[in-house]
Amino acid sequence: MDQPDFLNAVARLDTTLPAEQLLENLQKMEQRQSRERSFPNAPRTLDLDLLLYGDSILASPRLTLPHPRMHERAFVLLPLLELDSEISIPGKGKASALLSACGSQKIERID
Repeated sequence: MDQPDFLNAVARLDTTLPAEQLLENLQKMEQRQSRERSFPNAPRTLDLDLLLYGDSILASPRLTLPHPRMHERAFVLLPLLELDSEISIPGKGKASALLSACGSQKIERID
């Protein structure tokens, strides 16, 4: 599905919250900003995803870690590598190698 251009960022944080509770808090932040989930993959004004939770691999009805398809998306991998140039995606491999496989995806860094 074609979508308009968007801004993307990655942040690292330390938390004592379990992964599912952290996801719940991220979704509450989206709701406070009037995020609507009108249909799957709909364009949205705010989308807070939990990409990684340490080295955890999880598949539950509410949460999949690492985030599905993050390893296929240059717009996720590039800012992730800016935080940690040696980071690996559990079960997928080094993010730098995964980014190389996304070479045809157009992304632009905004300073």
